[in-house]
Amino acid sequence: MDIVSLIREHIAVFDGGMGTMLQQRGLLVGDLPEVYNITHPEIVMGIHRDYVKAGAQIITANTFQANEYKLHCEYSVEDVIEAGIRNGREAGAPFVALDIGPLGQLMEPMGTVSFEEAYEVFKRQMVCGEKCGADLILMETFSDPYEAKAAILAAKESTSLPVICTLTYQEDGRTFVGCDPITATLTLQSLGVDALGVNCSLGPKEMLPVVEQILTYAKVPVIVQANAGLPVMQGDETVYVITPQEFAHYVAEMVKMGVRLVGGCCGTTPDFIREVVANIAGLSPVPTAPKKVTALTSGTKTVMLDDKITVIGERINPTGKPKMKAALRENRLEYIVGEAIDQEAAGSEILDINVGLPEIDEPAVMRSVIREVQGTMGLPLQIDSSDPAAIETGVRFCNGRPLINSVNGKAESMASIFPIVKKYGALVLGLALDEKGIPSTAEGRLAVARHIVETAESYGIPREDVLIDCLVLTASAQQAQVMETLKAIKLVKQELGVKTVLGVSNVSFGLPNRESLNATFLAAAFGAGLDAPILNPLSTRYMEVVRCFRVLDNEDSGAEDYIASQPDQTAPSPTSTGTDSGESRSLKDIIIQGRKDESAPRVTEMLATMAPLDIVNGHFIPALDTVGQRFEKGQLFLPQLMQSAEAVKKAFSIIKAHLESSGTKPESKGKILIATVKGDIHDIGKNIVKMILENYGYDVIDLGKDVPIETVVDTIRKEDIKLVGLSALMTTTVKNMKETIAAVKDAGLSCTFIVGGAVLNPEYASFVGADYYARDAMESVTIANRFFGVNN
Repeated sequence: MDIVSLIREHIAVFDGGMGTMLQQRGLLVGDLPEVYNITHPEIVMGIHRDYVKAGAQIITANTFQANEYKLHCEYSVEDVIEAGIRNGREAGAPFVALDIGPLGQLMEPMGTVSFEEAYEVFKRQMVCGEKCGADLILMETFSDPYEAKAAILAAKESTSLPVICTLTYQEDGRTFVGCDPITATLTLQSLGVDALGVNCSLGPKEMLPVVEQILTYAKVPVIVQANAGLPVMQGDETVYVITPQEFAHYVAEMVKMGVRLVGGCCGTTPDFIREVVANIAGLSPVPTAPKKVTALTSGTKTVMLDDKITVIGERINPTGKPKMKAALRENRLEYIVGEAIDQEAAGSEILDINVGLPEIDEPAVMRSVIREVQGTMGLPLQIDSSDPAAIETGVRFCNGRPLINSVNGKAESMASIFPIVKKYGALVLGLALDEKGIPSTAEGRLAVARHIVETAESYGIPREDVLIDCLVLTASAQQAQVMETLKAIKLVKQELGVKTVLGVSNVSFGLPNRESLNATFLAAAFGAGLDAPILNPLSTRYMEVVRCFRVLDNEDSGAEDYIASQPDQTAPSPTSTGTDSGESRSLKDIIIQGRKDESAPRVTEMLATMAPLDIVNGHFIPALDTVGQRFEKGQLFLPQLMQSAEAVKKAFSIIKAHLESSGTKPESKGKILIATVKGDIHDIGKNIVKMILENYGYDVIDLGKDVPIETVVDTIRKEDIKLVGLSALMTTTVKNMKETIAAVKDAGLSCTFIVGGAVLNPEYASFVGADYYARDAMESVTIANRFFGVNN
């Protein structure tokens, strides 16, 4: 049996935790486990053999951190991967998976790693893995679907190996960056992975809700590799208390639900795998019935076009917009990002991105605009261009699953666009025209639409991923054609069963009072069955029609959104034109919306009439508090939190410069030392905490990662620190956190400690001797405010 058949047609068993086993056999805290492939191959092979004896069919090579960012040693990436694959082979494993972990860095714009840099790092690992004889690629413990996309494309474009991808979810059901299981499932499977699922962070019982959501939408086999429960402290050791029998019980239950690939993660041993094999013996693969949905995704959100009206915002398009044209020519991305934020606030659920100007490098500008827009707001995107190169660039760098606008019934158009749709798993909008032009009858447009849908299916693009635009002709010149469009919508939906999209404003071209005509036509189109209008959401009149129809069509349950929108109708829209709205926007709104390029100019203006401290306390802090509250409620996620923090950072630089020029030292609310403890090289969370604390006016001394205990002690003494924040990602380094705190106390230094990190919880905080546990950056601020007596 080959590996592809095993994955697709059978229940397959992977191994369990490698790190757990290496620690039992002498791996010290802070050592790179992957180096053992070369320095202690007999230990690594012995672990592999134990898992094979336990019944594992697929062994995971010891290569999780074998990338350029993490492998700081005398051996190359190729040295470590070659040895890792060889150890698996010589251990007698039926199949060996190249293990690929995340880079440990945030992707742009949250962090500094570009999509291309991530792609190249992953590509180097994967090319080497295939060359050394790996049977498949297992990407595991990812949190950011954008990083996973770079890795999947590297694998698909550089190797012929099957690809499996798993994300790791927190107890709130989302990944670290805020991605939910449905969004991850729809995104990853559209990119062509051979299997997908979940691993690490949680035990099998805690994973059940996540697994249920994945199985509801997964069209490919689902894999689960749980931890041995949630870690707890026993004495000085971090242990997993769940038994192999209990672990195997839940794994068997998940197999009965439809999970096809099983294994273990942290804390699991060959005994767990042996018990799993015994519990699933005799079980056959359970067929699943994944839902067929027309769905776009962003990095954190899914928009399904099912049984409701979905608004596509049209304003990022230079046609007829001089200011947008100028912004594109001058690369003033802040103007375009502002348009995106305005449209999201006005009710858009998808954003059209069209940057087509003949005098610019459209693919390059498309990429820049997408990076900035998706880094600020969380809506899925519609990539709009007549240039296939610009379309492919947009789809490639889009975080999530976009809609391509567009293809048409011409053979040349379909031949150039459908391969892009298929490769990237995008959706596509088909225009009802072909070599003969736009048919004059509804039946003619249906025939073209049918040809588009059937041709798409011949490329392997499912029908639910094809949407049709029946095309609006202007009433001023082709009045008789207006109703044919509405008739075509009905026919396309009845005959083809696909969703319909329409750019409604074309109908009024050349006529006065266009908004009235457009609104009337929009209502008629809804009556004909239109699913997604492309319109200007800043038009109060259009959005009134949308909200009214949602009430009448029973989409807006209890008319809640309609009622909530009524008070706003009496007030002028703050962004009604999208041209001068920045002049009236408050600094608080600028920060909350993450308009990082507007915050510094606004503060500069305000300093003419306000004291610096009044700006900080009256605007910065209330805005950050609002952002923090929305973050804690799950109303916004890490990318948006980071953008707001960046907006404050830029604004605060103006405050600081102003104070320094006047000879005044910026006021600090207190001095805080932060560090990732010795043996731990993960510092993403610590860096986020630093940025947020600085936003709130604290002076933060950052000692970095893998910080020796004596460095922490010496710095506390030298800087007279009273509040310290320590982080750790790995259970193995929690012990060092305890030793660090103990060393500070033994030195006679009086300090209060906050601890946090992926594996920390209140129990661990108590174990290590900390005073506070902070589950995220915002809670760190709350604790700091309390400690320093700050009233915010």
